Amino acid sequence: MTSSDPTVQPVPTSVVERVDAADVTLSNPKRAVISLGSNLGNRLETIQGAVDALEDTPGVRVKAVSPVYETEPWGVDPGSQPSYFNAVVLIKTTLPPASLLERGQAIEEAFERVRDERWGPRTIDVDILAYQDVLSEDPLLTLPHPRAHERAFVLVPWHDVDPEAEVPGRGAVAELLSAVGREGVVPRADLELRLPE
Repeated sequence: MTSSDPTVQPVPTSVVERVDAADVTLSNPKRAVISLGSNLGNRLETIQGAVDALEDTPGVRVKAVSPVYETEPWGVDPGSQPSYFNAVVLIKTTLPPASLLERGQAIEEAFERVRDERWGPRTIDVDILAYQDVLSEDPLLTLPHPRAHERAFVLVPWHDVDPEAEVPGRGAVAELLSAVGREGVVPRADLELRLPE
């Protein structure tokens, strides 16, 4: 699933515009915000692969991709794991939250994510931060993400892609970020994620 495949022809802009126009009229897409994190293997390539896999999902369009940030792992001893690359993606989707969650988990499995310890190192973490204004206490998928509002590595890139964003039930991302601060969230201006063609 690499984009260097010579048989893959770029889609002309006019076609993309038509698809986007159809997206808007098509069965009422919903906004969702997804966070991506990786601290094993080729972290940038893996996150880009996850962005591309989201775009390749029927009923999902990737609308914006944040800059890449580097952060220390959460909840573990300093130096015990490699640092993370983190990013946030805005999508429009006709999938319900449960199907979007399944797709996120399938992407994690495709990149051989291993879930053997809490806060363990991982090739890729795909988390749904918010889905429209949905508030849900479902233990399988709590919306918004129960810790999104207190994690700088989520709020910083989220604010980049959507400065006006709100965490449903928690308030404006900008205000939450100013309360948490940006400490430990290091911009990697030398790295860039591509918005899928």
